[in-house]
Amino acid sequence: MGDPSSLNSPRRILSLSKERATVSFSDPDDKVSGFPVSEEHGPKPSEVYGFVGSISTIVATVIYLIWAYTPEPWLHSIGITYYPSRYWALALPAYAMVTVVLAIGFYIGLNFMATPLPSSLNTIYDEFSREHSSFIASNEGDEQPIEPISDIGIHQINDLMFNSAN
Repeated sequence: MGDPSSLNSPRRILSLSKERATVSFSDPDDKVSGFPVSEEHGPKPSEVYGFVGSISTIVATVIYLIWAYTPEPWLHSIGITYYPSRYWALALPAYAMVTVVLAIGFYIGLNFMATPLPSSLNTIYDEFSREHSSFIASNEGDEQPIEPISDIGIHQINDLMFNSAN
């Protein structure tokens, strides 16, 4: 049949399971879809970390809900006698929500402090501004070169927006 590593490909498994059929699959090394076939098999580390993270989040949520809502006599009857105070069942989510709201407010405040006033010239010109240079196009052929990149002056914008004769 071939070496065992060639059985890892889904195409190879399908082609071996349908040996009697007239349908044939192309070689696994063929680039029909335009993407190269990966020689590396198995899950990627980021997929494993994501899976473990999602499962551990679900388990932690279930444990939290059992701790928060199960009466103390039931917990004592199954042998759980040491656990945090029930105060933290409400305090931790409330602290977390207040922290998120304050962080968003702090972030918005920093952005307002870093933004120049609308009347400031820093809203129009900065260290990356480029003045329009004079560009003379030649009539030597059909192809014209692209003009150098530059900023549009505020006087041109004002003329277009407010002094148009249309």
